Amino acid sequence: MARESANGVSYSDKMPVPETMKAWVLGDPEELSLVDKEVPVPGKAEALVRIDAVAICATDLEIISYGTPAIFEGGPPFNKNFTPGHEYMGTIAALGPGVDEFEIGDRVTVEIHAGCGQCKRCRMGMYTSCHNYGLNYGEMNKGHRANGFTTNGGFAEYAINNINTMIKVPDDMSDAEATLVVTAGTSMYGLTELGGLVAGESVVVIGPGPIGLLAVAVAKSLGASPVVLVGTRENRNKIGLELGADVVIDARNEDVVARVKELTGKGADYVVDCAGTEATVNQSVHMTNRGGKVCLAAFPKKPVEFDLGYLAVNNIYLYGIRGEGKSATHRAMAFMAEKRFDATKVHTHTFPMHDLPDALRHARERIDDAIKVVVSMRDSHAGAAAAE
Repeated sequence: MARESANGVSYSDKMPVPETMKAWVLGDPEELSLVDKEVPVPGKAEALVRIDAVAICATDLEIISYGTPAIFEGGPPFNKNFTPGHEYMGTIAALGPGVDEFEIGDRVTVEIHAGCGQCKRCRMGMYTSCHNYGLNYGEMNKGHRANGFTTNGGFAEYAINNINTMIKVPDDMSDAEATLVVTAGTSMYGLTELGGLVAGESVVVIGPGPIGLLAVAVAKSLGASPVVLVGTRENRNKIGLELGADVVIDARNEDVVARVKELTGKGADYVVDCAGTEATVNQSVHMTNRGGKVCLAAFPKKPVEFDLGYLAVNNIYLYGIRGEGKSATHRAMAFMAEKRFDATKVHTHTFPMHDLPDALRHARERIDDAIKVVVSMRDSHAGAAAAE
């Protein structure tokens, strides 16, 4: 039975919400502590999500170590009771005032970004490039939020999400698979909304990490031909083949640029660089066909030099990507729900919530060739229910 609180928030007796929750918070760099925090209350156009599973992204590791690209309360996220984590899914536990798009009990997966809705980029659907990124604190609240970046994220039992960032999860989709929708959505955004990929065009993906492997799957599902994966890890290259790569190139043993031109004739129509090194950026430029496109899907840690002259003379388009704008995640979910590809092939490890530090270590050090590490919150919820 649903009931409404004094502030217009709807709760249900079938899904009781505690006053406090367990959450990991960031102290100094690389210092995480498991603490009790108040369960947040959803506002207008928001819902409270009970987090059931959260995947670890390389950007989470960057935030925990260096702070960037997180901006919390106007600055670095350290020692501010900040909870990182952004690739999560869960069950709606409460609805903010006026929300009727979802019901309590709905399983949802989430996008990270809810733009301010008023800047030029948000009005174009590019809310991951919101001009008011980080301006959601104090008297400067512009309405922007990016969970795990500018607001508290998913390494906790509950989190708040704007209704525009939530996507219903099919009954037959596992929690772990649902956490991967946003990763597939990032690849989808780079290839379709920003890249304009058309069926029959050739795609090369450099770097068989989570985004790279799912870029292979998305490209193949969209009709790209051929789809080529460049990598150096045999096991990951094998997964790339299972996800739809027509050819895998081992960069340790072959001239990557020459091999791509042999396969495509005059070069690839699209290259997605998920490695972000000086070598791979230059390979990307030189293996792309005239008038083709290079998508930079990795964040280099330092400036790189590349052959700008070759890019200009050959009318090659270079663009970066951050996140999953224009609701690309909804399209990725549609593909996954229809079993167009099996994203679970990149899920390699699962840990309970209290073992988050070990899960992060596996992801950072690639222990046992970890690709996508998922943290399950089910044991935490079971313990909380037992305590009640």
